[in-house]
Amino acid sequence: MRITLTKFALFAGCLLLAAATRTSAQENPPTPVQIVALDECDPATFNAALGADFCKNVTLGFFTKLDDLFAKAKKGAPDPNWDFEPDVLHIKKGTPILVVDQGGEPHTFTEVKRFGGGFIADLNSGETPATECSGGFGNLAVARTRILQGSQLQVTGLSKGEHYFQCCIHPWMRVKVDVNDHDSHDHDHDHDHDSHSY
Repeated sequence: MRITLTKFALFAGCLLLAAATRTSAQENPPTPVQIVALDECDPATFNAALGADFCKNVTLGFFTKLDDLFAKAKKGAPDPNWDFEPDVLHIKKGTPILVVDQGGEPHTFTEVKRFGGGFIADLNSGETPATECSGGFGNLAVARTRILQGSQLQVTGLSKGEHYFQCCIHPWMRVKVDVNDHDSHDHDHDHDHDSHSY
């Protein structure tokens, strides 16, 4: 009888341990990894052309005028101060991505099959628009990926492999996300500015 009680106690202990492990995993979801959207829009020129409060840049003295932004893109050298950081991200499958707009104007964080232009032709530097950006905000799939100044967007459920994201307004803002089955020590420190095709 003593052996039976011992076996029962061991069995019950294993069940409790398994339940505790499962509960712990549910209570401790993966920590989100952050991507920051940046820009240096000039409030005076952007708001004069696009409406009051369109650009809410609060940086001190680091402004790019609207005409200059278009002129640089037209020359094939888009303003590097419009950027997602980091440009390359390595994450474990199941890790959420939190995209925060710390710039002054709206952006999108849209997944595309391959990098291309956006829905504003004069900002595309001659690149063919990415199919996923077509229709602009009239396309619900694009509208859902919009992030306004000071807001954030969460991306979850990415499958294993490489994923490509870009802003459909400023298409040189790009991120490659590599999703794998194991932790990566450099997932939020890998800056690959050469991933841009400009």
